[in-house]
Amino acid sequence: MNNKEIYLDNSATTKVCQKSIDAVLNAMQNDYGNATSLHRKGFEAEKLIINAKKEICKALMCNENEIFFTSGATESNNMAIIGSVLANKRRGKKIITTVIEHSSVLEPTKFLESMGYEIVRIKPNENGEFLPIDFFNAVDDNTVLVSTMFVNNETGTILPVCEIAKAVKAKNKQTIFHTDAVQGFLKMPLKVKNTDIDLLSFSGHKIYAPKGIGGLYIKKGTKIQPLLYGGGQQNGIRVGTDSVPLISGLGQAVAEILPQREKLLSNYKELKNYLISMLENNDNVIINSKQNDAPYIVNISVKKIRSEIMLHYLEQFNIYVSSGSACSKGANSHVLSAFGYSKDRVDTALRISFSKDTTKEDLEFFVEKLNDGINSLAKMK
Repeated sequence: MNNKEIYLDNSATTKVCQKSIDAVLNAMQNDYGNATSLHRKGFEAEKLIINAKKEICKALMCNENEIFFTSGATESNNMAIIGSVLANKRRGKKIITTVIEHSSVLEPTKFLESMGYEIVRIKPNENGEFLPIDFFNAVDDNTVLVSTMFVNNETGTILPVCEIAKAVKAKNKQTIFHTDAVQGFLKMPLKVKNTDIDLLSFSGHKIYAPKGIGGLYIKKGTKIQPLLYGGGQQNGIRVGTDSVPLISGLGQAVAEILPQREKLLSNYKELKNYLISMLENNDNVIINSKQNDAPYIVNISVKKIRSEIMLHYLEQFNIYVSSGSACSKGANSHVLSAFGYSKDRVDTALRISFSKDTTKEDLEFFVEKLNDGINSLAKMK
């Protein structure tokens, strides 16, 4: 039995880093004032929010007045999609997205579809790619919004969001462009400065900050209708008492990871190549992620062994992987189906996702126990 936890489900959530924990505790125990209060304790809390915004702005290359804090990616995506569409009704009734989006994008577009909006869902081409020309062709004078993720949470597929945004604006400069950057923020290079991105969602718990905090970049001049009312915080865009501890924790996580981003990205590439080298000649394993996908996510299918069975087999050795999106709770992956994979391949898929703490030794033990599981579970059939 392995006593060490080998956590390979970092696309679901990450372990909170110590600097973030310290920042949260400080804001709870010392700088605990309400950030809108006029006294010194309020000012001290407000300074923590300002400092967190500065760190995020370094990462995205934007202005502090363009960052708004939310409870996480789901709220950010809902605010971006529903809020921008309702605030810009005159621009049209057509929304363009993709078939591989996270549920927090899929469901808001379904909601708007029920209100009479036309939803166009772009599919990948035969090579599993999303090309800017496909979005260009889909946009017309009636298109109010295009929303596409930056990095897919299940396969690691990278969408060329800057090029897609440019193509969208070339066809209709009034169309708003939103990207769900949750799986790419602070992992893959992406700066909004000098791009056509109007809205960008990000989340804290994917980057070593606590759960319950995220944000939305809103380019200056982009109209958003609030989803909540009362209070007037954050210029009325996202009202409610600011969660200073969580915001401060997010800021410190960004401050810690940003200087390491290039080094971590290089390490992820090495880890991905190493993992694939151990699996690619295994006749029982199919590698679903492509070489040019995000290097910190590897999606595989283990022939004839359902995802949940293998997941729980590995769990007894303190190895933690995912059967797909953590938000789907075991439901069949619409993402893998969208890439044209067979039902058997979808039903047997596992997602392995790395963190800054993942080592080659972790991956070696995972592969060892994966092979043990293939042998022992096959005998039980």
